[in-house]
Amino acid sequence: MEARSRAPSKQLCPRGSMLLAFASLLGCLLTSSQAKVYSRCELAKVLHDFGLEGYRGSTLADSAVDHEADGSTNNGIFQINSRKWCKNLDPEVPNLCQTYCSDLLNPNLKNTVICAMKITQQPQGLASWEAWRRHCQGKDLSDWVDGCDL
Repeated sequence: MEARSRAPSKQLCPRGSMLLAFASLLGCLLTSSQAKVYSRCELAKVLHDFGLEGYRGSTLADSAVDHEADGSTNNGIFQINSRKWCKNLDPEVPNLCQTYCSDLLNPNLKNTVICAMKITQQPQGLASWEAWRRHCQGKDLSDWVDGCDL
């Protein structure tokens, strides 16, 4: 089952790029048998409550499984890649977040947020996400949280 919430009408970042600056509020695509559909502001509030606003210099203004050509997958709202960060079918994957990729699809975002925070602690920070670099870096993404009571 696929769950989606509507992003603001202004398309600043295409779906699939994360606002791990935080919070890819645009897609909120969670795949699960009991998916939770978040409104834009509900998701912003959840991520704010987890402490993502201002985390490592990011803001909440800056989702599902996406399959890459190399066989890896991008998982959950932050599109965390299975090449390095989560355990999929490949036993050789480092699994730096110590979680199964399927767990990143859980409507309880705690483990997903913890993993995303680990990734942003890397030297590349948000630039670890190619889609963020291409579509979000250097852009004003504040529309994603405008009007939200945070």
